[in-house]
Amino acid sequence: MVDADQTFVIVGAGLAGAKAAEALRSEGFTGRVILIGDERDHPYERPPLSKGFLIGNEDRDSVFVQPAAWYAEHDVELHLGQPVVSLDREAKTVTLGDGSALHYDKLLLATGAEPRRLDIPGTDLAGVHHLRRLAHAERLKGVLASLGRENGQLVIAGAGWIGLEVAAAARGYGAEVTVIEPEPTPLHSVLGPELGEVFAELHREHGVRFHFGAKLTCITGQDGMVMSVLTDDGEEHPAHDVLAAIGAAPRTALAEAAGIAMAERSAGGGIAVDSRLRTSDPDIFAAGDVANAEHPLLGGRLRVEHWANALNSGPVAARNMLGKDLPYDRVPYFFTDQYDLGMEFSGHAAPGAYDQVIARGDVGKRQFIAFWLSEGRVLAGMNVNVWDVTDTIQKLIRSGVTVDPDLLADPSVPLASFLE
Repeated sequence: MVDADQTFVIVGAGLAGAKAAEALRSEGFTGRVILIGDERDHPYERPPLSKGFLIGNEDRDSVFVQPAAWYAEHDVELHLGQPVVSLDREAKTVTLGDGSALHYDKLLLATGAEPRRLDIPGTDLAGVHHLRRLAHAERLKGVLASLGRENGQLVIAGAGWIGLEVAAAARGYGAEVTVIEPEPTPLHSVLGPELGEVFAELHREHGVRFHFGAKLTCITGQDGMVMSVLTDDGEEHPAHDVLAAIGAAPRTALAEAAGIAMAERSAGGGIAVDSRLRTSDPDIFAAGDVANAEHPLLGGRLRVEHWANALNSGPVAARNMLGKDLPYDRVPYFFTDQYDLGMEFSGHAAPGAYDQVIARGDVGKRQFIAFWLSEGRVLAGMNVNVWDVTDTIQKLIRSGVTVDPDLLADPSVPLASFLE
């Protein structure tokens, strides 16, 4: 066990950072644990911000990782509302926005990601929104309710997971929704055209309008308020509010300024870490959205922005800070809920990495499992309104076994039989 007089500092008070602090204490570390976050809220989980909390099914208190009292009870020092402005690796200190400096023996960077901004005229208007933080969700929740009451128009730039989940929430409030996306289908680079169309049809059935093959070029306004958006194909779309849902960028500025190695942008960017989540500095680790890790199971580098990655990588990093030697080899996992569709996705199937996509079940009724295969091996699986299969799908991915695609597509053949 690490000496009790040591100090472990965690920069980033999101899910990864909070779970790392929890793991340090559960492993019996008795040294000083300092958790620093630039938001004033206690650590919270992000999925509810575009799902239950935004829809109104979950209250504000339900989003927090731990009750506020937990941190004092477990002797975790919180510095909230305090950005870390510099990192001195030689002195092993981090400096906060108020000028105070904190020494560390081991450091975990869990700085997360930030929403990408639209680089077009009109983004300074009052009705332009992003969704990343609890404060964003609280504001957007009020906006959607107001749009619903007034039959207002919401334009969403981007048909990724956040864009689609907000579209579903907005329709639940009664707002009119237009989604503008440069690709030919939603989730095109993630799911491909056939399965992306499943989500397009789902949203069309609920009254969402799509405008594919176009990008926003300008947001027009009057008296500081949004009036419409223009796209590069010459179309004008009425809008009272605009949500930019065009992805997120890893928050690497602190690490970059300190000379820590970065991953190539072509590999997803972020802080480069090994399979134990160590950075190029042996006393500094990284976890969550900002970390780009060597993946022992999948091979190559991978940066994952989803909830399960933050949940699981923070504790692995913490245990390796304590001197353990644990690989981070989790199968990537994420989920979504939109209207009456629930979905879980396991694995990683980058464009060009697979040679076949098959469906098991009824795609038309949106009750099926899709598999991405490469030479008969399962790279990823997505279960839509089919439950209690995630563990088996992940075992298939881990096993690397070659399967018969025709049998895999047959619902009468048990999934578990491919592992026998």
